[in-house]
Order: sequence, then structure tokens, then C-alpha cells
Amino acid sequence: MKNFQFDGKARQYFFVGIAAFLITGITFGIALPWAVTLVQQWKASHTLVEGRRLKFYGSGGELFGKYIVWWILTIITLGIYSIAVYPRFTKWTIERTDFA
Repeated sequence: MKNFQFDGKARQYFFVGIAAFLITGITFGIALPWAVTLVQQWKASHTLVEGRRLKFYGSGGELFGKYIVWWILTIITLGIYSIAVYPRFTKWTIERTDFA
């Protein structure tokens, strides 16, 4: 048995991707945190670690606050802070992923 498995299908992701795109586009990017959490939920729900399924517990509302702070700090530092955003986002994501 493999330690890590992913059972997501392109058909399923297509609809998740369309929903995330529409959520982001209709709100001109304001709802991006909700779109991101939708995709993260899909990824986690189709990932198995040693036969145990994962679940993502983060919310768009929780990420929205960080999203605003990260944008402000990126603007204030003329883009330099953007280097720190992805590691912080990854940490936030991993800390909110657990076994279902």
C-alpha cells in the first residue's frame, strides 16, 4: 500500500475550479480567500495518508483577515513582503489540515 494517495478526478476539479474562478471574478478578487479554501477543501478531501482521508478546516473568513494584512504589508514594503506570503499561506493551510 502506498503511504500517500490522491483520488481526485479532473471532472470534479473542473467544477471546483469554475466555482473558484466565478467567486473570484464576480467579486473582483475580494472573495479570493473563499475560493482558495474551496480548492484546499477539495484537495484535502481527495488525499489519503496511510489510508486515512484528510480534511481541511480553514475558512474564507479566517483567511480574509490574513489576506488583507498580507496585501497591506506587500504594498508598504514595495513588494518585498510578498516573498513571505507563500510560506505563511502554506503554514496556515497545513495547520488547518487534519485527518477526517
